[in-house]
Amino acid sequence: QVQLVESGGGLVQAGGSLRLSCAASGRTFSSYHMAWFRQAPGKERELVAAINWSGGSTRYVDSVKGRFTISRDNVKNTVYLQMNSLKPEDTAVYYCAAYETGTIWPRITATSYDYWGQGTQVTVSS
Repeated sequence: QVQLVESGGGLVQAGGSLRLSCAASGRTFSSYHMAWFRQAPGKERELVAAINWSGGSTRYVDSVKGRFTISRDNVKNTVYLQMNSLKPEDTAVYYCAAYETGTIWPRITATSYDYWGQGTQVTVSS
């Protein structure tokens, strides 16, 4: 199993930037594909960005393309989400998620991920 802990959320003005981090512990970090999801009040949890085990492949939801960047450091056992040009509609709780390699990548739905962090709040003011 892997344990995930997010950090880096906060309050920022529109147009600003934040960097989220997700520290993993437990099994070998490179054994997992990783992703960031978000959930706004009254909405379903949606995939924001995904990265494969090596970091060589990434995928983004259309609404964040060109603004957000997902990356990972398999030495530091950490996955990051750099968020630039933030908009009020980016306001949500952001979650780090993982599933083990050996199956199709990327998985798109929240229910298909096996491990989750506790979430970190991101609030973008207008």
